[in-house]
Amino acid sequence: MSNLVIVESPAKAKTIKKYLGQDYEVIASMGHIRDLPKSKMGIDFENGFAPQYTDMKGKEDVIKELKKCAKKSDKIYLATDPDREGEAISWHIAQMLDLDLNDNNRVEFNEITKSGVQSGMEHPHKIDLDLVNAQQARRVLDRIVGYKLSPFLWKKVKRGLSAGRVQSVAVRLIVDRENEIKNFVPQEYWSIDAKFTSSHSRKVFAAKLATVDGEKVEITNKEQSDTILERLENAEYHVSEVKKRVTRKQPAPPFITSTLQQEASKRLGFQAKRTMKAAQELYEGVEIEGMGAVGLITYMRTDSLRISDEARDAAAKCIEEKYGKEYLPPSPRVFKSKKNAQDAHEAIRPSIPDLSPDRVKSSLTTDQFKVYKLVWDRFIASQMANALLDTMSASIEANGCIFRASGYAVKFDGFTVLYEEKKDDDEENNKMLPPLEKGDLCKIKTLEGNQHFTQPPARYTEASLIKTMEENGIGRPSTYAPTISTITSRLYVEREGKQLKPTSLGEVTTDLMKDHFKHIVDAKFTAKMETSLDNVEHGEVNWVDTISDFYTDFENVLTKAEKAMEGKRVKVPDEETDIVCEQCGRKMVIKIGRFGKFLACPGFPECRNTKKIVQETKGSCPLCGHKIVQKKSKKGRSFYGCDNYPECNFMTWNMPVEDKCPKCGNTLFKKGGKSGKLICEKPDCGYEKDL
Repeated sequence: MSNLVIVESPAKAKTIKKYLGQDYEVIASMGHIRDLPKSKMGIDFENGFAPQYTDMKGKEDVIKELKKCAKKSDKIYLATDPDREGEAISWHIAQMLDLDLNDNNRVEFNEITKSGVQSGMEHPHKIDLDLVNAQQARRVLDRIVGYKLSPFLWKKVKRGLSAGRVQSVAVRLIVDRENEIKNFVPQEYWSIDAKFTSSHSRKVFAAKLATVDGEKVEITNKEQSDTILERLENAEYHVSEVKKRVTRKQPAPPFITSTLQQEASKRLGFQAKRTMKAAQELYEGVEIEGMGAVGLITYMRTDSLRISDEARDAAAKCIEEKYGKEYLPPSPRVFKSKKNAQDAHEAIRPSIPDLSPDRVKSSLTTDQFKVYKLVWDRFIASQMANALLDTMSASIEANGCIFRASGYAVKFDGFTVLYEEKKDDDEENNKMLPPLEKGDLCKIKTLEGNQHFTQPPARYTEASLIKTMEENGIGRPSTYAPTISTITSRLYVEREGKQLKPTSLGEVTTDLMKDHFKHIVDAKFTAKMETSLDNVEHGEVNWVDTISDFYTDFENVLTKAEKAMEGKRVKVPDEETDIVCEQCGRKMVIKIGRFGKFLACPGFPECRNTKKIVQETKGSCPLCGHKIVQKKSKKGRSFYGCDNYPECNFMTWNMPVEDKCPKCGNTLFKKGGKSGKLICEKPDCGYEKDL
């Protein structure tokens, strides 16, 4: 053996080995091998914030194997992921193996395909120390905030809390939104809605009152609405204006990390962590029938919209073969990345555009297939022709009041034949209006005033939170999913369906942080720090100076906070329930403990009664007839079981519904998503029905 290639994961090692052949040995480091110690700060503040790295526990055998293989090798290549973390892993491995940092031994693969691997191996380079320093700066910065601030929260709120630059800002965004909702005062407003038919068609179309006597209409109460309705009583309606045009609709660009996570949340209901797990597997390589291990997508942590000419040409060939030449744009599409994009990698795209989702479906897990199809469809659609829409808007006038109606019809479907970005469209505007010409008389079918109230802003979902974080420069592509996982697992935030809602712990902690550490939870300050880390990566500033500037101010703020809070402690308010303590008769409260929420008697320490929080469903156990309750697995996944456990051990991942089985009368269960089925889980029944 003369050539050793070190990657991060066994799956990636297997795929790359296939392309490099017998002259190369490919092994995995299983991620980082060194890190700051968990038991102490691990930073030498007196000597330029030098990190004191140690070998990670549990990696002893991996390190031993790396050293063993390195001794047998004439040439060692470091092929970890092409980002800051990957660069740092390569640097740690190089130091552990005493490799020359001036040697061209670092290789990068934007895609794990034969051409991608060969290209990477043909262009080795030195380890990029600017990238390494940017990662070190982030790690040291996060360690200082976490290890200095967390003990303060332990003393003033409760033990086990954690703080972080990005996670604390994310929690604040959610808390601030919740406060907006609580403080929102609805404002009344009215609309005048009409339905008409024209003199040329019996087709009914809808229109809204837009102006009265040339002024934009603003109706705030019923009296104003009734006045306008009286004005329109027995009025004659005619078309005063018609506008027709052809509108071009452009496809969305290929995915970057944030947009992939947002779209997977909206379309598939995937949490960001689940999306990135499947994407990582697709990048590293999957066994495809008849092809062996293949990396199906390019690197999935990117903020660039750049696409290689080779990939663009392959997409064009695929489009022409499947849909015809008319579905190609007049010239190849080029999308511009945002100004602050690092632009280190291409956009997320299929590494082999010829491999359609249907061709690889049998070789993929359900999650892998759904994410691959999303990436493939979006990329191919991004290279297709515009959709053309015949749009029409009309103004209908009566007694100085003008109603507006609009609609469209698809003239040429273009890219929408394959994929369209998920949005909440107004159904009324999706219908084409009947033929209308200026001067046509219209017959009123219905005319009514409708009361409305302004609505508070919606709670964040994962998709909208990621979008807000990206827009405000909070975090980077690699941090969105871990940040959301952290704030939910630490119980600062909980999920209500797709919505993210702060817990009382999250609210109390955020208020304390806003009072004493406003910079840490300030979005603009956090974004500025991210820009500073980018400047380190670009070699424009020294990483030690960046940390020093931050630490001087942080230490002063921490000292002031400790003095201001001396002898004080913040209580997390308990949420009272209607559940009565069977031991003392008090109403039990919800508390947050190490393993999540639980019910406790407020009479502690006189009464120490506690119990798990159980969420009942409307279903009945098909085995014994007791109630079915919703529970959580250790990984946080919902499942359903009999409340008579352990006497009855019925358990299912399928959600019980109100419907009863027409064969046996027992509760039915919903299996799968929107296109799933209703099934009966009573033994020997076998009833099922497609949704």
